Amino acid sequence: MIKANNPSLQSWIKVEKNSDFPIQNLPFGIFKSIEKDKKPRVGSIIGNTVIDLSALAHEGYFNKCNFSTQVFKSSSLNDFMALGKKVCADVRNTLSDLFEKNNASLRDNAEINSKVLYPIDRVELLLPIKINDYTDFYSSKEHATNVGSMFRDPANALLPNWKHIPIGYHGRASSIVVSGTKFHRPKGQIKPQDAEAPIFVPTRSLDFELEMAFTTCNATKLGESISIAESEDHIWGLMLFNDWSARDMQTWEYVPLGPFLAKSFASSVSPWVVTLDALEPFRTKGPEQDVKVLPYLEFSGNKNFNINLEVYIKAQDKEPFKVCTSNFKYMYWNMSQQLAHQTSNGCNINVGDLYASGTISGPTPDSYGSMLELTWRGTKPLKLADGSERKFINDHDTVIMKGFAENELTRIGFGEVKNKVLSAL
Repeated sequence: MIKANNPSLQSWIKVEKNSDFPIQNLPFGIFKSIEKDKKPRVGSIIGNTVIDLSALAHEGYFNKCNFSTQVFKSSSLNDFMALGKKVCADVRNTLSDLFEKNNASLRDNAEINSKVLYPIDRVELLLPIKINDYTDFYSSKEHATNVGSMFRDPANALLPNWKHIPIGYHGRASSIVVSGTKFHRPKGQIKPQDAEAPIFVPTRSLDFELEMAFTTCNATKLGESISIAESEDHIWGLMLFNDWSARDMQTWEYVPLGPFLAKSFASSVSPWVVTLDALEPFRTKGPEQDVKVLPYLEFSGNKNFNINLEVYIKAQDKEPFKVCTSNFKYMYWNMSQQLAHQTSNGCNINVGDLYASGTISGPTPDSYGSMLELTWRGTKPLKLADGSERKFINDHDTVIMKGFAENELTRIGFGEVKNKVLSAL
C-alpha cells in the first residue's frame, strides 16, 4: 500500500462527508490568493482548504525531502512534475503525515496555519500545467460505434483500423482553459443540408465531450519509444476534460484531415491534478479487446480505472440538471496503450504534454458522453427540469462535469470542470 493512500487516515482539517478531497487524495494544482499582490504557486487541498506548498517549504516542512522546493513558487506544475514520480510520492507522504489528525506539529501552530492554509473561496484556481502539446484520442468503443452508426452504415460503424490502433489526432494546446473560464460561441463554415454552398455563422450545434486527460512528467528524445511496461512511469496524474465541439462545423471540415476549427476554439480542464498513485486502489479490468493487438500494444494487469463521471447542464438562473452518467472504465484503449502508440514512431514527448481520452460513452443511452449521442444528432431532444429542451448547448448554458472514484473505504474526486457559454462575438 502507498502510505498516503491508507484508508484509515483522518485529517485535523475538516472534511465533509463525500468530499472529493480527503487526506488520501492530496492532488496538486496552481492557485493564487484573491488578496492583492499574491503570486501563483503550487498547492494541494484537503476538504475545502487549500494548502500553500511554497509557504510550507519556507517554514522548513520539506527539509527532509531531497529536492529544491523552489518548484513550489512556480506558476505551473511542470517543474515539480519534472522531478519525477518518486518526489511526488515523497511530497504526498509528507503532507499525509503533517495533516494527520494526531500530528500536532502544524495543527497547533496558529501562526503558521495562517500563512499556509486558505479557504477555497479565498483563492483563484489556475490552469495547473503549461501544456506543451495536446493529443486527443478516440478510445471509447461505444462512442465510436454510436458516431459511426449516425454518419455511416450501422453494420460497419467502426472503421477497419479502430480495433488495431488507438486513434488520435494532434489538437490545439493554446485554447485549453481551466474550469470557470467563460468562452464565446465559435463561428465558422457550415453547410446546411438544403444549401448548395457553405455559410459562415455561429455554430448551431455546440456540444460537450465528456473526457479524462492525463499529463506526462518525463521528456524523451526524438526517436525513442515508450513501452507499455514503462508507460506509467511517465503518467503523472489525471484531470477531467471537456473537449468542446462544434458539430456542424466539424461535419463540413473533417474530411480529409480530421478535426480543426470545430475543436480548437476551447477545451477545458479541471484545476486539480489527481496523481496516478492516489488512484491505485481503483484499478479495474477494461473491456475485452476482441481483436488481437500487435505486440507493442499488449499489456498485462489492470490498466483501467473505475472513475464515475457525471455531466450537468445549468440553464441561466436555473439549477444544474444531470444529463448523463458514465465511467472511465469503459475505455477500450487504456492510457498505457495510448502513450505507447503515441511514441511508437519515435515521437518525443515533454513534461506537461496532455493526452485526452476521447468522449467516454457507456453501453446505455443515459451513459452517452455527448449531446450528439444523448439527443441522437438532435432528433431526440433532452428535456431539462425547467421544461426547456436541448438538442445541443444554448448560449448562457453552463456545462459541469464531475468525477470521483469510490469504494467502501475511500472516495477520491476530481472536483469539477465548469464553463459557461457566451453568445458569439
